Amino acid sequence: MKQDLSDFRKSYEKFALNDADLSENPIEVFREWFDAAVNNDTVDEANAMSVSTIGVDGFPKTRVVLLKRYTEEGFIFYTNYESEKGKAIENNPHVCLSFFWPGMERQIIIKGKAEKIAPNMSDGYFESRPLLSQISAIVSPQSSVVPSREYLEEAQKDLEIELKGKYPERPAYWGGYLIRPESIEFWQGRPNRLHDRIRYTLNQDYDWVMERLAP
Repeated sequence: MKQDLSDFRKSYEKFALNDADLSENPIEVFREWFDAAVNNDTVDEANAMSVSTIGVDGFPKTRVVLLKRYTEEGFIFYTNYESEKGKAIENNPHVCLSFFWPGMERQIIIKGKAEKIAPNMSDGYFESRPLLSQISAIVSPQSSVVPSREYLEEAQKDLEIELKGKYPERPAYWGGYLIRPESIEFWQGRPNRLHDRIRYTLNQDYDWVMERLAP
């Protein structure tokens, strides 16, 4: 079955991206855009982002995770270190993050290098999670084949009974990654496909170089 999507078009006309209005620090621009997304009714989860890795099989793979913290150092999310993405990052720490807020006609693409955060930081976040979320992180062999959903639900229930309401310790195989950005691109949709693209690249002196790209 074929379906021709050639006539699917939308005119982007909500915002513009002017060089003169932008900070020299892309993290500051990210903060402004992120805060705007949080307060925009068209955005459901502003911190939902795509994480792309190169797998041990040589193929790229993209999945959506939640950004949990960002600083001048970079962007932090949490996962199972033994998952497919965890193994991919261990094999090749170069990753790409992407935020897309269609209601605002905006996209941010971040290229950088991933590293595990300090264990005490992972402990702190793990302890802040609801009990059942902690239990799920422990009993789920993320990315592994399991016999059924019932298998996971039973494992969750068994550990919940075993803990008797107590909170478990964070397993060593679960924690956070910090993505240290080397390139951050801001994309703003514009009319007639003449979109705005501003890219910041970190140079050897650890200064950010801002350039405008053709759409």
